[in-house]
Amino acid sequence: MGETRVIACNFRENNLQLVGKFSKAKRGVNVMIKKGWLALVSTALVGTLFLAACGQTKSQQASNKQELNVATTAEMATLNTVKYSDTSSLEALQNTFEGLYRFNTKSKPVLAGAHSVKVSADKKTYTFTLRKDAKWSNGDPVVASDYVYAWRNMVDPKQASPNSQRFLPIKNGLKTASGELPVDQLGVKALSKYQLEVQLEAPISYLPELLTGAPFYPQDQKFVEKTGSAYGTSAAKTVFNGPFVVKNWTGTNLKWNYVKNKDYWDKKAVSLKQVNVQVVKDTSTAAKLYQTGKLDYTALSTDYIRQYKSTPGYHTKSIPLIGYMAFNVHRPDTANVHFRKAIAQAYDKQLLVKKVLHAGSPLNGIVPANFAFNSQTDTDYRKDAGDMLTYNLKAARKQWALAKKELGKDKLSVEILTSDTTESKQVGEYLQSQLEANLKGLTVTVRSIPLKSRLQATTNYDFDIVYGTWQPDYADPVNFISDGGQYHLDDDYHNANYRNLLNQAATTYATDTNKRWATLIKAEKQLIKDDAFTAPVYQGAMAYLLKDKVHGLNISPYGTMLFYRDVTIK
Repeated sequence: MGETRVIACNFRENNLQLVGKFSKAKRGVNVMIKKGWLALVSTALVGTLFLAACGQTKSQQASNKQELNVATTAEMATLNTVKYSDTSSLEALQNTFEGLYRFNTKSKPVLAGAHSVKVSADKKTYTFTLRKDAKWSNGDPVVASDYVYAWRNMVDPKQASPNSQRFLPIKNGLKTASGELPVDQLGVKALSKYQLEVQLEAPISYLPELLTGAPFYPQDQKFVEKTGSAYGTSAAKTVFNGPFVVKNWTGTNLKWNYVKNKDYWDKKAVSLKQVNVQVVKDTSTAAKLYQTGKLDYTALSTDYIRQYKSTPGYHTKSIPLIGYMAFNVHRPDTANVHFRKAIAQAYDKQLLVKKVLHAGSPLNGIVPANFAFNSQTDTDYRKDAGDMLTYNLKAARKQWALAKKELGKDKLSVEILTSDTTESKQVGEYLQSQLEANLKGLTVTVRSIPLKSRLQATTNYDFDIVYGTWQPDYADPVNFISDGGQYHLDDDYHNANYRNLLNQAATTYATDTNKRWATLIKAEKQLIKDDAFTAPVYQGAMAYLLKDKVHGLNISPYGTMLFYRDVTIK
């Protein structure tokens, strides 16, 4: 028999106290483990261990494995930070990569890849000193040039990153992403091996939150250049610098693992040894796996929220996730603004939330409620901006008549593209029913395909209307207004007034909170109310099942992604 650790029965409870609490809805669930000492007595034992006196069960002993089993509803598309646009890929990236900042257990940004930062007097230049003990999972050091390389790739028009607009606050972010300036003019510079300079267009209050996001992670330049176009297409073609590494993902399979990264600079703070992830698109199947002990976590969707509401481990919270429809403006019908306005107003959002989703709320603008607040007035952005595209049959039918007149058609057909998850298919079918019933002469078909295929189809413009969901990267309205998951926004939406308003918000009014707020509201009205480039559908709520033995599972303050760094199995 080897050495076995026995827990003393009279240890102080306050030395290993679990503080589990729900923070504000927008901040997610935070379960924090207080630091302390647990008295352990190590002894060599032969024969039976008399653990019953301490009340330790077999399941408690098994928890020493520090292994977590979770389900996700969609397959992973990529491990390339430049290419991702889906939540499964984002969750993988946020658990296996690390940038200058990360979120702590209170959902506050703290320094991570950097150990210190100096800010210039005008608050436009940040100089970060990187950790010298930070390494890639292949042993390469994480250096300042890795950040420069990754960020330039993000804004390079040739890369066509769906997240290039995140660099708008960075000096020359807009001009480099549009191709107006070469990428080496982006405001990021390696001053030395471990010193990184970041220049802003104007001071912003949310820079630490912004830099926690995956678009701002570094890339191992040597490895990426050696791997070429295959980088990020499988676990074997990727290197990581975060608390975990991805294993057993080939690029198409529906199961993979997050394994503790032995090269992570703060590996002593990571208790979990492995997270086993499997794609389970059917909620009923996932819930049964949870109830039989094969899953420790699973999200709940649609009808199953009511069914499992009384199940032990049930939790729910409102989140800034949005559901929306995006239009292919390269096709005649969906390019017509009256057509888009008709679609956007011709379905009952409240009924969708109540009868199909069973959670969440109607969304009448691209920015969700209870997400961003004016620092001067403390008012909710959504309340200040008001409703923009509501369920309004009279208005929808007026726009429908104008669309048919301009298009010279009395009957039109349109396809709604969705992923093949249960919830996405149900939303697609609901929209189909409502739109056909409320707009005379409209025929709607629904095409539901795997998420990876849906993303590719959207990138290739192989759609009329696509239904999707999106969650933000930082708590500011501009994240939704200039991005919001809106496909081809930078490529296809060239309204001069909108672009000018965004530029004013980022520069002229950057330090004037009220004027910046008002400018962003004008930009949103142009984008959504006037041009209906995107049709907001609903704001989400997250419902899930979590085993009591799992402590420290943090949920992103901006959506549904899980953070495993602080998880302990007890």
